[in-house]
Amino acid sequence: MSATTTAARAAETPARAATSPTGSLEELVEEHRIDTVLLATGDQQGRLQGKEYDARTLVERLGSGALSPEMCGYVLGTDLGMTPPADGPFSWQSGFGDVALLPDVENARVLPWLPGTALVLADPVSGGCPHPLAPGTVLAEQLHHLVRLGPVPLVGIETEFVLYEGTARDAAAAGWRGLRPAVGRNGDYALDQPPAVREFGRRLRRHLAGAGLPVEAVKGESGHGQVEVTFPYGQATDACEQHVLFKHAAKTIAEEQGLTASFMAAPSTGVGSGMHLHVSLHDSGGPLLAADPAHGTELSELGGHAVAGLLTVLPELAPLWAPYVNSYKRLQPHSFAPARLAWGRDNRTCAVRVVGHGPSLRLEVRLPGADANPLLALAAVLAGIRHGIAEKLTPPPATVGDAYRQHDAPLVPRSLEEALARFETSALAGELLGEPVVAHLARVARMDLDHHAARVTDAEVERGLTQA
Repeated sequence: MSATTTAARAAETPARAATSPTGSLEELVEEHRIDTVLLATGDQQGRLQGKEYDARTLVERLGSGALSPEMCGYVLGTDLGMTPPADGPFSWQSGFGDVALLPDVENARVLPWLPGTALVLADPVSGGCPHPLAPGTVLAEQLHHLVRLGPVPLVGIETEFVLYEGTARDAAAAGWRGLRPAVGRNGDYALDQPPAVREFGRRLRRHLAGAGLPVEAVKGESGHGQVEVTFPYGQATDACEQHVLFKHAAKTIAEEQGLTASFMAAPSTGVGSGMHLHVSLHDSGGPLLAADPAHGTELSELGGHAVAGLLTVLPELAPLWAPYVNSYKRLQPHSFAPARLAWGRDNRTCAVRVVGHGPSLRLEVRLPGADANPLLALAAVLAGIRHGIAEKLTPPPATVGDAYRQHDAPLVPRSLEEALARFETSALAGELLGEPVVAHLARVARMDLDHHAARVTDAEVERGLTQA
């Protein structure tokens, strides 16, 4: 899940209270009467994958060294539907061997949305080292390179998603048609949400807080049934881990209430759900993005380099932050999702929004959709920032007004096919990520392209059945 070592986490973690929802697995099993442990890692899509264990049995077997956890390696290389690729290290040609898992038993976590259950995250390893193609390793590499330049990032994530009436099983039985949002109007900032939506938000906040993952805010959004959840700032890997667990909680809680939580980037025409990554940079002297660290809203020279790097690199690495065919249907003009590679101060029409002032000045990267794996999306962002700083790139003038009408600003990639062609041939992508990672991520993205290529959609039938 994360390439952060147990020792590094321990050095950053304060002393734990007796009732804390995190800590040693053995202690949590005793203190919280845990009977079930999920031993899990994050897959290519950012979902938890793993096995359920009897809690006491797992503690005993891990403690005695009788269990060396492994998992079929293809969880690092399948598409959304768990289809393996035709070639590569996780294909039929590979024989589907296992990858070893390194469980972080000293940082287990109680999951209040699953009673009596704790989670142990495990890093995929190869030859005793973090597996080079695991999403957590991809992020750790970019974090390592950026920190070597001096800046340390802090990250906050806010994500939009849509709540629908009925469970996922109900939707499948109806052929995924006739979906009814849980709110039938624009509910942006509304405090008079329907009872089911209010209860969902309350339970989500309560359960996440009980897991040691407090939510900063929950609000209604403009799309029918759309909700936005914002989390506090934190270390980069911790922010991503929190987001993965939040999605797991949101889907579980929604299902229990007879709802479906969808994190599609564009679940219906005209609706887009984003994952906005807020990033600030610091060193031992304090925050680095503001020219005046006390009160200013102007970017420092380093902040300008970071913005320029993002605008240069993110279109080259689009499959990391927009991995599916559907991802690009969100990136439309006047949709509050970016359509052009522009930046501006407190400007929500831009791909990169500079927001805050003084010590709170930060970069809000608005390109990723809610469907992105946060580890890979953030890896792309950190790659862009470190490239801009290393090369001392200069950003174009800030956009004032409507960036959608700024025709001298390049368009974002308009489709996965366009993005993938650019990604596979990009010398910059290979330099920043390494050719094996580029080949692996391109292979997974192409599976989504191939899945949709021969399928006739409802929209095609509606448009062409009688008109063609």
